[in-house]
Amino acid sequence: MEELANINWALIAPLIILQFILALVVIVDIARNGATNGPKWLWVVVALFVSTIGPILYFIFGRKSQ
Repeated sequence: MEELANINWALIAPLIILQFILALVVIVDIARNGATNGPKWLWVVVALFVSTIGPILYFIFGRKSQ
C-alpha cells in the first residue's frame, strides 16, 4: 500500500479518465453501429483491455465505412 501512496495521482488521473472516456465512446459506437470490421465482441475486448491504444485502433480499423 505504500507504493500507491507514492504515485503522483495528478499525472496519472487524466490518463485514466481519458482511457475511460475513450472506452465508453467506443462501446457506445459499437452498440449503435450495425456492423464493424471484425466481430463486435473482439473490438469491445480491445477497447477495454488494450489501454488507450485500443479505442484508437477501433476508430482507425474497426469502424466499417458506410
